[in-house]
Amino acid sequence: MNLNNLTSGFSSETPSSSSKNVLANDVDIKGIIKFENELIFDGKIEGEIVSDAGSLTLGKNADVTGEVKTKSVVVHGSVTGNITVSERCELKASSQLTGDLKATRIIIEEGATFIGKSEVTPNKPAAKSERSVTPAAAKPLTAAA
Repeated sequence: MNLNNLTSGFSSETPSSSSKNVLANDVDIKGIIKFENELIFDGKIEGEIVSDAGSLTLGKNADVTGEVKTKSVVVHGSVTGNITVSERCELKASSQLTGDLKATRIIIEEGATFIGKSEVTPNKPAAKSERSVTPAAAKPLTAAA
């Protein structure tokens, strides 16, 4: 099996020493997939794909109906459901996402289809410090009569 056919151009940010799990396009799952390090999924699933610290790649043939909750995800295929990642989500040109997206960083290539809401929360502590206003700097609003 040639992995380039699954993702064509996929580049991994994970060291090659980590274990990589591959579920090809002839896999059809109803239930939950849980994994630790890295998963390349190119099949069909009705359910959830879950990993606290793992990187997920959904191949061009991937058809996910359900929730995706991982550290990071690269989508080449189709997802109908919400994606929640603690780091990065990348929607490739061939991808289709119908659902909400929550991530620290998102990349959406031209040609990708995304129908839903996105919530991007980079640098949560920095966002709080930007919003804080000191009482001395605050000026009351007055209406002219």
